[in-house]
Amino acid sequence: MSSQMVSVCFMVCIALERYLVIACPLWYRFRHTIKFSVVVCVMVWVLLPISCCMIVFLIGFKNGRIIMGTFFLLPILLFIFFLGGTIRALSISRVPSDEKRRIVGILVLVLLIYTLLFMPKIIYILAKHRNYTLRKLSFVFLRLSPLADALLYVFMRKGTIDKLLASVCCCRMDSNDSSRMDSNDISISTV
Repeated sequence: MSSQMVSVCFMVCIALERYLVIACPLWYRFRHTIKFSVVVCVMVWVLLPISCCMIVFLIGFKNGRIIMGTFFLLPILLFIFFLGGTIRALSISRVPSDEKRRIVGILVLVLLIYTLLFMPKIIYILAKHRNYTLRKLSFVFLRLSPLADALLYVFMRKGTIDKLLASVCCCRMDSNDSSRMDSNDISISTV
């Protein structure tokens, strides 16, 4: 259960970072450092398993399940808030349309992963009557979470969506878009 909490918290961190980059770019640029990211990651990895164990041992397993189920409901509200705030901030910004698409796509993918993979487990945790089918379904969906995290990582890379769409021939790219994408790849690799 604690590994699921850690996974959800990292998804919230990704969504929060994307929101802050768009909604508060100056604050993010001057306040965000690598040291801060490392501290947040260490806190998530250390504090969440400890708090999970403390909840179960101090409160009891039955009440602990209710508290953890409620904890798992909180991120859906945060994801919706971050997505709405990002879309609102992007609508008035001068960010290129392909970058807007990539940013919103990442946040939508995070919300979709959370909804499809974690919601059955949340429903199972909070349900009074345990359903065997729901238990097995939530178990299978949670086992797909590492695959979904890898998919999220692939889509976070710049130009991946455009290259994927171009290779599948679902979407045509202008010659300007492809040359800009290639020059971005070259500049990214030289930095």
